[in-house]
Parts: sequence; C-alpha cells; structure tokens
Amino acid sequence: MDKPLNLSLDRAAKTSLTEQIRRGVTTAIEGGVLKPGARLPSWQDLAAQLGVARGTVRTAYDKLAAAQLIEASQTTGTRVAQRARAVVKSEQQPAAGSFMETYREMTQGPAFFQMGVPATETFPSTLFTRIRTHAVRAEATASPLYPDPRGELQLRREIAGYLAVARGINCEPSQVIVTGGFGAGLGLTLSVLCLDGHTAWVENPGFPWSRKGLELARLSLAAIPIDANGIDVDHGLRHHPDAKLVVVTPGQQAPLGPTLSLERRLRLLEWAAANQVWVIEDDYLSELQLVGRAAPALASLDRNGRVIHIGSFSKTISPTIRLGFLVAPIDLISRFAEVAACLAPAPGPAVQLAAAEFMYEGHYMRHLRRTKRAYAAKRQALLDCLQASVAADHVAAPGLAVLLKLPRRTSDLAVAREVSVFGMSPSPLSSWYVSRDGAESGLLLGVATSPTRNLAQICDRLFEVIHRFT
Repeated sequence: MDKPLNLSLDRAAKTSLTEQIRRGVTTAIEGGVLKPGARLPSWQDLAAQLGVARGTVRTAYDKLAAAQLIEASQTTGTRVAQRARAVVKSEQQPAAGSFMETYREMTQGPAFFQMGVPATETFPSTLFTRIRTHAVRAEATASPLYPDPRGELQLRREIAGYLAVARGINCEPSQVIVTGGFGAGLGLTLSVLCLDGHTAWVENPGFPWSRKGLELARLSLAAIPIDANGIDVDHGLRHHPDAKLVVVTPGQQAPLGPTLSLERRLRLLEWAAANQVWVIEDDYLSELQLVGRAAPALASLDRNGRVIHIGSFSKTISPTIRLGFLVAPIDLISRFAEVAACLAPAPGPAVQLAAAEFMYEGHYMRHLRRTKRAYAAKRQALLDCLQASVAADHVAAPGLAVLLKLPRRTSDLAVAREVSVFGMSPSPLSSWYVSRDGAESGLLLGVATSPTRNLAQICDRLFEVIHRFT
C-alpha cells in the first residue's frame, strides 16, 4: 500500500513547488517518518493528490533518486532506499507510572496469563478468514456510498437476536449501535449523556480503562466497594446519592468475579429511575461464564430506559477486529445515531458483515460452547497447579482469571514486571483499585492464555519470583 505523505505546499513562496516536494520527502525520510522500504505514491498519484503538474513531482522524484533517497522499480514501485538515516528518532516511551505505561504493560504480548485476550486454539480461524475474505470482496465491489454510521443492519439484527436468547434483552435492531469495541462504546455513550462535572459511581476495584475514560470525560469518580453480592448499592446511596451515572459489571464483576445480586439490581434500577440516573452495563464477559448459565443482563430488568448495555467481541472473537456494540434506550436512539454519525461511526462494513455471517450461520454460538469447555478445563488445571503450592484460601477463580493472592506487603507490580521476562503477563490486582491505599496485592492470571504445556514448570518459575519479593 502506498505510504501517505503529509506535504503542504506554499504556492506563494519563492521556493519552487518541485523543491518544496523534494524537501518535504527528504525531511520525512531523514526524520524517520518514512522508513527504509516504505512505499511512496507514484509521481502520478502524488501529483493528483497535491494538485500540481505531473512533471513537477517527477522532477522532485528524480532528484530524490539521484540523492539515493528513493528507488524506483516497475515491479515494486517507488520506495524509500535501504540506507542509514542521518537522524534516528526513537519512539517516545510513556512516563513511568502513567496510565499509558500501565496500558502498554497490560496489553503487550502475547504472553502466558495475559488477561483480555481469547485463546487462539479454540477459534475457527480458517472458517472466519474465509467468511471475512468474502466480505472484503463484497465491500470492494459495492457502490462507493457512505455506510450507516450506526452499523450494518445485518449485524444489528444478529446482535439483537443474540441478546434476546443469550442475555434476556428484548430490543429492536434500531436500538443497537455497532462500535469499535468497548472503549468506543463507552466514549460514544459519554458523548451522548453529557455529564461533565457530575459524579459517577465506579466499582472498587474495577476496570482501569473505564475509570480513565470517565476522568477524561470530566466526571468526578465515587469509588464504591465490592463484596460477595457485587457493587454495594447501599454504600453508594449513603455516601454519594447525588451521582448521575453508575458504571457496573453486573454479570461477573471485574476483577473479583461476584454476580450482582437480584436484590441490588432492583434497588439500583429503582433508584436510577426515581433520580434520573444513567447506568452503563459493561457486559464484558457476555456468555463466557464457566459455571452454570450466565446471569441475565441488567438491561433485561430495566423498564424505565435507564440502562445502556455495552458489549464487545474482543474476548469472544478477537480484540484485533475492534468490534463491539451497545443497546440504547428507546428515548436516546436519535441522539445516539446523531453522535455516531458525526463523531463515532461504526467500523468498516467488511468486518461487520463477516461477524454477521458468522453469527447467522450459528458458528458464533457453537464457538462459545467449545470455548467455555476449553476454558473450564484450563482453569481447573491452573487451580490444581497453584493449590499444590499455596493454601486454598490464597487462590480464587473470578471470571476468566485465577486470582493468586499475595502477602500484603508484596508488590504485585514488581512481581508482574519481573515475570514478564519469562513470557508471563499477569495483571497486578492493585492496578484495578482507585487508590493504592488499602489495595489488596495479588496477581490475576488469565485463563484463556494459560499454557497447556509445561504448566507446572511455569508456575514454579512464577513462585520463585514471588518468593524473592516476599
């Protein structure tokens, strides 16, 4: 694919357009923006892009070739020459302790015990590739029209049907908005609700990305503790009754795992309806509950249109497709459609149509059943391995992770960074808390990426590192 060039030309300048083009490309190459081997637009295409005569660009390219900065070939096109750059700019790394450093550490991989990543061995990749290839061809031959910013109707219909069967939500396809994953759905929702300056309840511990998103949307966070019945609604009502937003993971709380009790669900919905409070339901695990049947979604109990349900295909298909969805309350359908059209349109049609076909043919539900069986076996194997070395009360199994509790003064951050050199990427439990003060120390070991071979040896190495820090 041609490398895009961000060249700006000043037609009023004394310097010729040819020289401006030559200097712009040279600067991009020497500064490392264009790397050796990067393909450049043909001089005909660049001339059309810049609105100049073809000879102007061709002369500039000739000068660049004479300086051995670029190479032209009939088979490979015009590319940056394989030469040492005069200036090498290294990528700026996130500041120590910053959100982006935490984000990078928790998403780098692939690695053993990494959370949020599905197992590759359970996914029918050949089948999905074939379906997606067909969808890409269909997209390439379709009329060049802007797609529906809410998402392709075929996918929205499939999602609505899936939610009715699997999550107990009765909604119309018009209520479904396709997004670029959970984060995009959260951003779209916050743009629609316009709650700047108001207070939002967040689970403590809870998903760090959600907290950061609320902070970026200029909301004030109220940390609500978690117990065996989920978020403590009564605690929130006693201490922060003026909140206008609640963000919860009621199906399986992230990261501790309890399901929000029916009593608290009804209490939360009653209060939200009476006080015009919005509730964002992060259904991050969807159907992937490994024991028994997944609890119905919180939105299935909502009779007053206060719950925005957000789901994602990241943990069931792959995070690389960047595909998710939300269900908008009926009164907000138009507002969601407007914001999606102007600020956050759905991803390209091809990936949506592939997902729709995958669901329509029944492959998605079969994949979920196979995945749950495989994850249950992997989780049991990991539990057996850990419990052979530590007391049973130091190990828990919340959701798609196994929580290995550490002594209170042990830095789970330090342990996680140390074991990364051995190909492991557990998530430090303390990072999920609003504040380090009072945060418990532990390692969340992702079940999906738990090794199927040499598990005992890998766990032994993990304990070796832990013992060094205790």
